[in-house]
Amino acid sequence: MRKPRDFDAELQALTDKARALKVKKQGQLGELVVATGADALSIEQLAGALLDAIGADAARKETWRKSGAAFFRGEGARARKGAGRNAGGGAPSGAGAQSTSGEAGAA
Repeated sequence: MRKPRDFDAELQALTDKARALKVKKQGQLGELVVATGADALSIEQLAGALLDAIGADAARKETWRKSGAAFFRGEGARARKGAGRNAGGGAPSGAGAQSTSGEAGAA
């Protein structure tokens, strides 16, 4: 005969694991903000940039992805410099006439 499962203990373990993952994710996001220099922005500016990033088009997000990948490869200074230059959302090569609505370059 099998031992009955303790669903309460399993649920508690999953809840604890989810909580730990959430705390880890929040810590990593904070570290990312500091590492990119975005902590120099006011909280309102940072929130606004992130909100604009959510609604950005696919091409702009791809540009940001490339810049972020360069940052994580250790080309951080160049990626950060490019991110500031492209805060309006233009492509790194200067191509792509997109509006300058204040999107952050590394979101």
